[in-house]
Amino acid sequence: MLIVKPVLSLLSLLLLLTASAASAQTLTQPLGTAPQPFVPTTPGVPSLSQSPPPSLSLRQVVVNAGAVFAESNELIRSGLVWRVFEDRGDTSQPNIVARSSSPSPSFTLSPGNYIVHVAYGFASASKRISVQAGNLNERLVVSAGALRLKGAVGESPIAQNRVSFSVYVPEAQNSEGRLVIANAKPNEMIRLPEGSYHVVSTYGDANAIMRSDLKVESGKVTEATLNHRAATVTLKLVASEGGEAFAGTAFSVLTPGGDVIREAIGAFPSVTLAEGEYVLIARHEGKVYTKDFKVESGLDRDIEVLVTANP
Repeated sequence: MLIVKPVLSLLSLLLLLTASAASAQTLTQPLGTAPQPFVPTTPGVPSLSQSPPPSLSLRQVVVNAGAVFAESNELIRSGLVWRVFEDRGDTSQPNIVARSSSPSPSFTLSPGNYIVHVAYGFASASKRISVQAGNLNERLVVSAGALRLKGAVGESPIAQNRVSFSVYVPEAQNSEGRLVIANAKPNEMIRLPEGSYHVVSTYGDANAIMRSDLKVESGKVTEATLNHRAATVTLKLVASEGGEAFAGTAFSVLTPGGDVIREAIGAFPSVTLAEGEYVLIARHEGKVYTKDFKVESGLDRDIEVLVTANP
């Protein structure tokens, strides 16, 4: 009995040491994962690893633009073309950073200096702006109006494909000093800076021309009808009155003084002429035939040259 007790006590001690070692191994090496450190967090305070908020220089600014007529201060609702240039402050060609054809555009820009330009037909206005923060409302004043032109002979309007208009800015003693627009069509809205203009209307492709001096007022449309005193004549070389025209005839229309107004080749070409007196020369198969005739305003007719009436 004295020998058994120490043996039991030794076995109990060994079992206790084995259990303690297993417990220690479990605490220091968890199965399947690496040890995770405990990091306390504070609510509402961002960590240093988060991106900082954008600085003021990176924020975009919205510029709301609009244009008004100079005299009436009335908002312009159509016909505008906007461009925004980067203002470099030097003589180099500025870069276009935005453009729009809306009457009231909104431009999103980075902070900086810009030139806002608006065109209303041939009229325009511009303004330098500095964009820093917030939204901006910019209104440009345009001193401009418009012309709407028509052509007529007596009370009859001229077809749109038969008449065209050229608009000039007079300079010194020259009424056609500077051409603004050529070949404008009837009823076309011609937007121009406020001022005086010289208008030339051409009916047909010969000498039927009318001129007029017109004034454009800011915010208003000036309508004008240029009345021509002219007619369209059809040229023919025939063997008898009302007879069939000879094909391949070369015609020349001259003034009584010998100035050539119009030349044409064919059986029956047409030409629009201002009222007045003319000389018609017809050439066919080596022979020349002539006839004097008169054009009366609004009287379109045939001009026949008789072969038998010429030697």
